Amino acid sequence: MQKFFYLEGGYLILAFVILLVTLFVTTRPFMGKHALKRGMGGVTLVLALMIGTHYWVTTDRMAEVKEAFERGEQIICESRVIRQGAQSIILSKKLGWKLDGEYFVSDAFSRPFFTARCLVYEK
Repeated sequence: MQKFFYLEGGYLILAFVILLVTLFVTTRPFMGKHALKRGMGGVTLVLALMIGTHYWVTTDRMAEVKEAFERGEQIICESRVIRQGAQSIILSKKLGWKLDGEYFVSDAFSRPFFTARCLVYEK
């Protein structure tokens, strides 16, 4: 559950704001009798489906990246430190990288890379 809140926290906050806007709009006098019930129900369902799908896709990709790394394949990760030119880094076991929980770490690199921000590198 902690992983869910860590990965989807920003989207949950955004969904809460969207629900507040929906609540405000559906309670206006010009809206129909059942607008609140239908609007909140529909918006909640759509947001829950979108957040759930994003979580499922992200955790599936994380598992795929971890398995590929253990097999010795190369992984490409987003580097948020470098914003010009090469914005990604390729890592593998051969280059001295290790998997520490959900993070790739190396003695030669100052910061770890979260597996959710990585992909299997296919040439």
